[in-house]
Amino acid sequence: MVMTRSPLRITLGGGGTDLPSYYREHGGLLVAGAIDKYVFVTVNRPFYPGIVIKYSKLEQVERIDEIQHPIIRESMKALGFENPQIEISTFADIPAGTGLGSSGSFTTALLRALSAHKMQPMLPSHLARLACEIEIERLKEPIGKQDQYIAAYGGITCFTFNQDNSVEAVPLRLDSETLFDLEDNLLLFFTGISRSAGSVLQDQDQRTKLADDQMIANLHYVKDLGMRSKQALEEGKPRVVGELMHEHWLNKKKRSEGMSNPQIDEWYELGRKNGALGGKLVGAGGGGFLMFYTEDPSRLRRAMANAGLFELRFRFDFEGTKVIL
Repeated sequence: MVMTRSPLRITLGGGGTDLPSYYREHGGLLVAGAIDKYVFVTVNRPFYPGIVIKYSKLEQVERIDEIQHPIIRESMKALGFENPQIEISTFADIPAGTGLGSSGSFTTALLRALSAHKMQPMLPSHLARLACEIEIERLKEPIGKQDQYIAAYGGITCFTFNQDNSVEAVPLRLDSETLFDLEDNLLLFFTGISRSAGSVLQDQDQRTKLADDQMIANLHYVKDLGMRSKQALEEGKPRVVGELMHEHWLNKKKRSEGMSNPQIDEWYELGRKNGALGGKLVGAGGGGFLMFYTEDPSRLRRAMANAGLFELRFRFDFEGTKVIL
């Protein structure tokens, strides 16, 4: 049996510029951090012929074309499987639809497990490219590339998305004090709202393809925020990142009407009144996790707990998608 794990992620600046409709014209840049919450995939050869797939559903089929799960079906095709005798299972620390990039993490974990099952090595760059090919090109999902890339590479990484579809991945040069500051002062709270980011990203994608001046100007601004976040972190100024998150919050609300709602706005203002310098919804959908930067975490935790929000404590993951068994 092979077991892999792939980290979920938070975005620290530049989110949204990883969509092909934007970066193919203007180039994209973002900073993302992998966290120690994971998607797991196991691949095994069962005693009996056929394909068994266990996720929120149970599938038992004879042929790859009969698989209902689109990512599993296309991943097996991409890696050259031919109606194998195989069992695939998946589970995760955090449910899907919460804004932490679970789909990209699942795809990279699956591909890594399937390639290990075939005893074929796969570098992070190849893994991320293939995961993007499956989700974006084969399945036509209106999503960007950051989830697949940060899951494959891990760490706190700056990604540059070039017009020719190539991607450059460069780990941030952080001192230990800055890293510990981020882990202590970045807090994640679950809003209780789960939804797909696809509808929000599809709106952004369509408006960018139509050369909507306001959308493109907003994305230029977000890319600049990503560059400024990278600079602040590498200069050892995490407080500035918190301030930039507030700028990002105000800008993102202009970019997509569906990114927030009155309840989320109320929680955000509560956070700001209780020590948060800035915050954002992690992911494009109007729900999932609220992330704040604060220099008074105890005060913010109390306020959010009193409002009924669950905190997800985390540390950063520097290993990326890997085989663990």
